[in-house]
Amino acid sequence: MSAVIVDGRAVAAELREELAGNVAEMTARGMAPPSLAVVLCGDDPASAIYVRNKVRAAERAGIQFTLHRPPGESTTDELVELVRSLDADDTVDGILVQLPLPSHVDPDAVMARISPEKDADGFHPYNFGRLAEGHPAVVAPGTPLGCMELLRRYDAPVRGSRAVVIGRSAIVGRPVALMLTNADSTVTICHSRTPDLASVCREADILVSAIGRPRMIDASYVKPGAFVIDVGTTPKDGVVIGDIDRESVEPVAGWLTPVPGGVGPMTIAMLLRNTLALARARRGLAEG
Repeated sequence: MSAVIVDGRAVAAELREELAGNVAEMTARGMAPPSLAVVLCGDDPASAIYVRNKVRAAERAGIQFTLHRPPGESTTDELVELVRSLDADDTVDGILVQLPLPSHVDPDAVMARISPEKDADGFHPYNFGRLAEGHPAVVAPGTPLGCMELLRRYDAPVRGSRAVVIGRSAIVGRPVALMLTNADSTVTICHSRTPDLASVCREADILVSAIGRPRMIDASYVKPGAFVIDVGTTPKDGVVIGDIDRESVEPVAGWLTPVPGGVGPMTIAMLLRNTLALARARRGLAEG
């Protein structure tokens, strides 16, 4: 047996086509297309690349994209005022503040100025709270949404499955665990204090690793036939390495998301889906 390699790039491309169709329907009704405002402050090279990829994806989907590049020496108050003005701008549907911000800036103060109705990242406490309650919100965090979409597109049996999530961050681990729980999976969250981690992981029909430790998860962690989702992205010598030791795991798993080319492209696609959802909600349109 050898795992099916999950093609996140292909699925993301399909999603962009679907989004483009939805945007075209919206504009055909005389409405403005969805608009996404991104704030990029500082000179982090990875952030610059990530934002450039977002611009290209937004253009392909027909979503308006505006990039705001305040100076790296901007103060917390200046960035708060910028985000406040974007939040008050009726032509802006979604706002994203690219992290990390410069070290002298308080990211929580800046992010707090984004209202739930324009929260393109899905991290606002209101939207996160809806997810935790098991009630759908307009948006949710993009990377976990991407994981769930890959499971759906590859017809993975989620309801009644056993799932293990390695990592408990508010960006990936906790929200993907909530999404799996809401989809009727029985979920265990593991972390650095979990004893005998490998034996816990071997119980999983769905294994999600989001710990950022290159190639830590080998075949000894994987139940034969499991759907293994690698969210790890550790840069090393000019390449990005995942948490999963692919050479070891691929012969054991049933499905495997590669790094790169697995979850990464889905994160951007889901950001665009969130932007469309926010735009539809602000225009009083039903889901679709």
